[in-house]
Amino acid sequence: MFEITLAILVLVGAFFTLVGSIGIVKLPDFFTRLHGPTKATTLGAGAILIASSIFFFVSSGELSLHEILITFFLFITAPISAHLMAKSALHLKQKENGNETTP
Repeated sequence: MFEITLAILVLVGAFFTLVGSIGIVKLPDFFTRLHGPTKATTLGAGAILIASSIFFFVSSGELSLHEILITFFLFITAPISAHLMAKSALHLKQKENGNETTP
């Protein structure tokens, strides 16, 4: 059961990371491309880090503080950086689908 749980977490993480990466390439403009790394890729990397943390906790008996901190900071910094990039794009009047946005 332990291996199945880890496999599911790794597969879910890999799937969301792939979807986020494809979103960066395929979505048409800056504001829609911003959703790829901030939503899907963050969830994917978080699932993989949680699976790794669980694996090393069970195999060594010690809690891996590094992986928990990486996961925590990933979930904290991704929305903040996306917000700052969106605000700066609005400030610079980044084009959205060929039209200038209004601040």
